[in-house]
Amino acid sequence: MLKQAKPKNARAKRAMEKREPQEKENTKTTLVVNGPKTSQILKLACADIISLKRPFIDKFSKKNDIHPFDDASSLEFFSLKNDTTLLLFTFHSKKRPHSLTLARTFSHKMLDMLELYINPTTFRTLQQFKNKKPSVGLKPLMSFHGTLFDDPNPSKYTLAKSLLLDLFRGQEAAEVDVSGLQYLISISAAEPSDATPAPELKLRFYLLRTKRSGQKLPRVEVEEMGPRLDCRLGRAQFPDADMLKAALKKPKGVEPRTKKNVDMDVMGDKVGKVHMGKQDFKDLQTRKMKGLKRARDGDVEEDVEAMGDEGETDGEGVPTPKKGKF
Repeated sequence: MLKQAKPKNARAKRAMEKREPQEKENTKTTLVVNGPKTSQILKLACADIISLKRPFIDKFSKKNDIHPFDDASSLEFFSLKNDTTLLLFTFHSKKRPHSLTLARTFSHKMLDMLELYINPTTFRTLQQFKNKKPSVGLKPLMSFHGTLFDDPNPSKYTLAKSLLLDLFRGQEAAEVDVSGLQYLISISAAEPSDATPAPELKLRFYLLRTKRSGQKLPRVEVEEMGPRLDCRLGRAQFPDADMLKAALKKPKGVEPRTKKNVDMDVMGDKVGKVHMGKQDFKDLQTRKMKGLKRARDGDVEEDVEAMGDEGETDGEGVPTPKKGKF
């Protein structure tokens, strides 16, 4: 591990603060590391991935004697020193031909890995397709075809889906302009059978072209732009349950607070619900008319004095009319 030294100036302090855990994560950067042996197929494939991932990718030119599934400490060191979350490790041998390992770290510790063996017979580079290429830094559309990617149990295909989404998703954005969607990444896998229990993973990259349709919405057509990758799935290292739980934990204050009982109806008007406690209608304050009010005690006494000679009162103080002849 790197020695945690104190910053000597303000620039070094800002660089160290940038590497610390933050509420809003930075865009994930990928580091390409070459193994002790590599092949021309791997070089061309990495060159195409680098051109699509710019500017959030870096590459080592020297070879490194690393075996990540046996000891991943060297990749963890590179991840910490270069502040990268994703790693691409290339290795070629007779037993593992054209091996491209996707690795992901959390807190610069190895989280999960997956090997992809590129099929050299069907491989096509980006330059073999003579058409326009997308601009640098654009977000792609991603499409997964196959029931293997929706398996509720963890498998190599669900792990491949998660790693490929992290690899190509680019910057996080709340809104994306439609004109910025210029290419599509299609990942597909056939249904497993007795002949092919582990089908290949097929990666295709397409340009999106919009044409007039005579209606408000344009007609969208796709055109393959490369690269074309058919890969077999090799060894895999699934994430530890405790580390995965810590990686998926969100700090407080990141998610926007929603107002309770406030909704929007079909017409776009804001509708709210008010929850009131239990009410006693006997104590309910209502509007009282003056004629229905009971007389106060002072008013009763004045009435009695005024009628003292004319009548008598009963036990409750209410005057009674005097008896007489008519």
